[in-house]
Amino acid sequence: MKKNNFNEQVYKIVKQIPRGRVASYGQIAALLGSPRSARAVGWAMHQMDSLPAKEFKQYAWWRVINSQGFISTTCKEHTYELQKKLLVKDGVEVNWHDKKQMYYIDMGKYLWHP
Repeated sequence: MKKNNFNEQVYKIVKQIPRGRVASYGQIAALLGSPRSARAVGWAMHQMDSLPAKEFKQYAWWRVINSQGFISTTCKEHTYELQKKLLVKDGVEVNWHDKKQMYYIDMGKYLWHP
């Protein structure tokens, strides 16, 4: 699968994640038939910034988190605080994990099952 085609397929799946649900990078990779490509999904998500603003707004990037339920973005433009705020706005409960010093989501409750 070519890189651009892979990214387009990632975006197509991300667009389907409903409000109030989350998906993991690995889950998206598995849905694409490439279960070992979670990092590639993360990279595709990061490259979403290069899409035209009108197109970028179609994708709920904040609904994608890591497989353990943590918000793991390191993007300086789309911060973990922004991701938390958007998830809460979607109706997803976001909690703080003191030991890991990260926000997390209960995957048992909010994981999207396409």
